[in-house]
Amino acid sequence: MKNIVVVCGSGVATSTVVTNKIKDWLKEQGMDSNVKITQSTMMSELNNIDDYDAVVSTTTIPDTLTDKVISGLPLLTGIGGDEVLEQIGEKINTD
Repeated sequence: MKNIVVVCGSGVATSTVVTNKIKDWLKEQGMDSNVKITQSTMMSELNNIDDYDAVVSTTTIPDTLTDKVISGLPLLTGIGGDEVLEQIGEKINTD
């Protein structure tokens, strides 16, 4: 089971939109049963980052976490969203 956390400023608003788009894409790819998605705030997850295979963020993140973080903003704007979904796929398809 792969784990993704989607974070935004409040853990509710934009993370819900991004989470739903990721869930829809995972279902289309036939990967929805292999991935668990959690919604939260970046501050709440700082000490748990190693528990996740990918962090999708719509908020500012610490520079020390950039290798694991994927910007989720394109999933909100609709510009570049396919590339973000491909990046998520790459993160969750690695062993």
